[in-house]
Amino acid sequence: MGPFLAAFETLATFDLGLWVKTGVQFGLFGGSIFFLGTERHHALLDDIAAARRLGCFAMSETGHGSNVRQLGTRARYDAATDEIVVHTPSPGDRKDYVGNAGAHGTLATVFAQLEVDGADHGVHAILVPIRDESGQPMPGVTLIDNGVKMGLNGVDNGRIAFDEVRVPRTALLDRFGRIEEDGSYASPIASPSHRFFTMIGTLVGGRVSVANAALSTSKVALAIAIRYSHRRRQFGAPGEPEVTIASYPSHQRRLMPPLAMTLALDLALEDLTRQYESLALVETDKRELEALAAGMKAITTWHCTATVQACREACGGAGYLAVNRFAALKADSDVFTTFEGDNTVLLQLVTRGLLTGFRQQFADDRVTGFVRFLVDRAQSTFHRLNPLETRATSTEALRDPTFQLDLLRHRTQDQLIGLASQLRSLVGEGLDATQAFNQVQNAALSLAHAHLEQHVLERVIEVEASALDPSLGPVLTTARNLVALHRIEWDLGWFLEHGYMAGGQASAIRREVEALCGELSAFGLGIVEAFRLPRLSAPIADLTEPAET
Repeated sequence: MGPFLAAFETLATFDLGLWVKTGVQFGLFGGSIFFLGTERHHALLDDIAAARRLGCFAMSETGHGSNVRQLGTRARYDAATDEIVVHTPSPGDRKDYVGNAGAHGTLATVFAQLEVDGADHGVHAILVPIRDESGQPMPGVTLIDNGVKMGLNGVDNGRIAFDEVRVPRTALLDRFGRIEEDGSYASPIASPSHRFFTMIGTLVGGRVSVANAALSTSKVALAIAIRYSHRRRQFGAPGEPEVTIASYPSHQRRLMPPLAMTLALDLALEDLTRQYESLALVETDKRELEALAAGMKAITTWHCTATVQACREACGGAGYLAVNRFAALKADSDVFTTFEGDNTVLLQLVTRGLLTGFRQQFADDRVTGFVRFLVDRAQSTFHRLNPLETRATSTEALRDPTFQLDLLRHRTQDQLIGLASQLRSLVGEGLDATQAFNQVQNAALSLAHAHLEQHVLERVIEVEASALDPSLGPVLTTARNLVALHRIEWDLGWFLEHGYMAGGQASAIRREVEALCGELSAFGLGIVEAFRLPRLSAPIADLTEPAET
């Protein structure tokens, strides 16, 4: 799985349309058959790997995009003919935005509610032919191209509807649930909920891949912008040569925080990829890994969108020219924030993961025990910073990794306890667990952000402490300081409101961020060269040619 993901990460540096087409064919379509099917389905993998059989992954629906568990497509087993009948009950249940469906796919992995002998067994995956050898839709299958998009127009996204389409019983991908020859349903996992999360957990690689592709896009944008900033000259002292824009503090403020965060996310994603590689082929509950992958996908793709925009602006009019790639990078990566899971929904999954240890108490209305569990868990690490700490303004104090990590950890714990208190109040007012969670969505999103920023910083500190090459120390330390203090600066309002720092310390943090941007800028070219991007293909990134002034 490691080399497989590395190949996707590398493709993303060249052409995101190619990356998506490859991901649909080999990652989603082939991956669904590999992870959800059994030996008879695996016989298809050679043709899929050689692109002799092109397919698609039909999960999202027009009206049920993120709510996979409540998909509307039906798959009813007909014992009389030993077939599965796949049907789209309403326009809202059509499969939508399906890559390879618009023109090229011939076979689809279709996720549908499986009904056997009148009993509903939840979402399962079924292989359904959608085109014949001449490219025409199969009987009962309606195929519509989604049309021109903001970007990725080399990808044939399409909409699929089924009208009582019949496929053999053996078309069911049956690793976790099968229909026996006698027409009965059987599964090695008794709990429908556990079975659903196990099935979905096998597909977590898609989010890991999107996160890595988003990071590759950020690296390309930063490499172009930073290289350009070292050749573009503008203004200078009277009678003196013009200076490079890389030397301006305002320019450093634009590019250095995203460069530092890109390094930090690179380390965090490396760790996530390693975890995924070790668990991908293991039959185990992957909900913890799924939550981490969901969160990393969300913050990395949001980071990508912001970074591409910042780099485009930092290159002025030259960045607006299509030849310098920002137009394609921006158009083709924008969808990352909403495909393979809408980021806002994914962050709620992260928060639910944080509550997993005491979800049962909550579900059973043992509210007092629920909150006590939270408080007991937090008391070991949660405390108000003392006045000396909240007023420390020296460079040494602010750049102390223990100080930085304590701040982020306290924020996470404080928000966790605050969320629990809100949930307790809402349940006391008579709301059930789902209604209560919906009422606190904004607090849940803030908690997820806080937790993920803490997780990334922990990973950077871990790598910084164990770096084998001493020459990397100054780079990692400078990047870590900028990542930590920039994120604290971004949320200064919260830290001030909750008494974790005084106004003087807030001002000192802003000054420290300014200084760190200048310090990291000295390493900027070396860092983007260390990305080892095969080819940037942007004229403004060519350091051998002077830029017009």
